[in-house]
Formats: sequence, structure tokens, C-alpha cells
Amino acid sequence: MVEALIQAEEVCINVSNSAHEAEARSALAGLPIERITFYRIPTNEPWCRDHGPIFLTRDDRWSRLAPEPGRIERREGALAPLAVVDWDYNAWGNKYPPFNLDEVVPTRVAEFLNVPAFYPHMILEGGSIDVNGAGVLLTTESCLLSKNRNPNLSPDEIEKRLRDYLGVQDILWLGDGIVGDDTDGHIDDLARFVSEKTVVAVVEEDRQDENYAPLQENLARLREIKIANDKIEIVTLPMPKKIVREGLRLPASYANFYIANTCVLVPTFGDPADEVALSILRKCFPDRCVTGIDCRELIWGLGTFHCLTQQQPAV
Repeated sequence: MVEALIQAEEVCINVSNSAHEAEARSALAGLPIERITFYRIPTNEPWCRDHGPIFLTRDDRWSRLAPEPGRIERREGALAPLAVVDWDYNAWGNKYPPFNLDEVVPTRVAEFLNVPAFYPHMILEGGSIDVNGAGVLLTTESCLLSKNRNPNLSPDEIEKRLRDYLGVQDILWLGDGIVGDDTDGHIDDLARFVSEKTVVAVVEEDRQDENYAPLQENLARLREIKIANDKIEIVTLPMPKKIVREGLRLPASYANFYIANTCVLVPTFGDPADEVALSILRKCFPDRCVTGIDCRELIWGLGTFHCLTQQQPAV
């Protein structure tokens, strides 16, 4: 993954301590190490999309979009063009304790970078949302409205926090996630923006498969959605064949790709649909090199490239 990314952008890696960093440096021998920054921030899990910082960039709308008084904490550097949102985190609904190290990662990153941190006081994982960069956010009811996240917040209150702390205006809701996804249905396995008004959505063609019905329901919802009075353009992605390991169905999905500056990393699974998915995504990203990397071992951890990464805007 780093070898594919290193030509497209600088890479930041969290390690637990000096010994962990030495191990990582050894594994990355031969790559341009000067383009890699190591941060010593201990974690419970590797899935930094979910526990890590969500970055914001500041523009002239900032004062209007800032949260109401009393819900923001600032440090020196508050006028910087980059900021961090530190959402609360409880390991996907208290499924995998302990998570005390993961919970403070965004604030630790903000301290390293000397940028302000915002605290919405709401549990949210980064994989549960996707944005189009123009004020629209896509998410799922099964995850964001799950009672194991924010039982005391109404849907309206959740939407308000998303608007206040991410600067979005429109929030689009899909339904359920895919089988085997222990996150309760993260959007990054279901549907992703590839442009302001274009979404790629995974579909299951086998009517006997457990994923067929929920993915068809999500597709139907997408077909009814409009952005600025225009219907969303939908590009469908296939699902790989069912992957079962030690009796567990794994949440393999081609939608879990990571968009880098000049490339897109796509998980593949040794499946005939791999090349179909890559071909579709190459048409969606004509200005980027779309690269498939075998994730049959990585998916055993119940995630792939999008789950394992978090983009930091260059400012």
C-alpha cells in the first residue's frame, strides 16, 4: 500500500513506540523514506479511518459554519487553515474494548500538527460518512442511528452536529450495510462519491445472496436522491463472491477504495469481478492511476484500504 501511495503523496504512519517504528522502517526498506513521517501515537486498532482525525480546511464561510459557543475548544494555531474534528469513539458500538488509546488519537494528532481541535461530543467513525466536497454527505441509518452509538441523540440532533462540525448542508441516508460488516453498516462498503453528483454503488446480482435485498434497497434510495435539483448519476460496482473464513463471512467490497492525489487504491480479492470493478473505477477516475492490490489477508481484519487510511488535506 505504501509503495503504491508514495509516488502520489507523502505518507504518515502511526506507530506505538520506537521498536514498532524500527519494525515499520525495516518493512519499508527500499522506499523513499524521506516521504514517510512516523508519529508515535499508540492505538488499540489499526483502522485509523474510524478512530483517527477528520480534517477540515478553513475558508471564508468558517465563521458561519462554526459550532455554537461552548462546543468548541481551541489552542494556539486556531487561525490555521487546517483543523481536526475529534468525534467520540467507542469501537463500533462497544464491540471491541479496550479503546481508550484510539479514542484520543485525533487530539494527539492535532497536538503534533499544532492545529485546533473541535469536539462535537457525538460518536462517529470516519468510515460511516462520505462527502462530495460540495456540501453533501452520504451515510447509513443502520450505523449512524444505531442505539449503540448515540442513544440520547435524535436523528435531527445528529444531522445538526454533522452540519455544524463538517460544514455540510445536505445529508443523504441509505439503509443497511453488507453481511459481515461489524460496523453496523459503514457507507464505505456501500456507496461512494466519485464526483459532486456521481456515486458508485455496490450491487449483488445473485438474488439468493444475503446482500441482494439490502443493496437493492440502497440502490432504490439513491435513484430517488437529488443534488441541487439534479438526480445523482449512479455507477454500479459488482460484489466479489462470498468470502468465508473460520465460519465468518467477511465484508469484502470494491467500494472500500482510497482516493489519493494521483492514484486510487482498490481492494481486490482474487475474484473474476476484480477486473470488472477496476475497469469501472478507471472510467470514474480518468485522471488517476487506479491500482488493485490483493486484500484477501487484509479483509480478515474486516476492512481494507479506506478503513486503514485517513486523508490529510495539503494547505
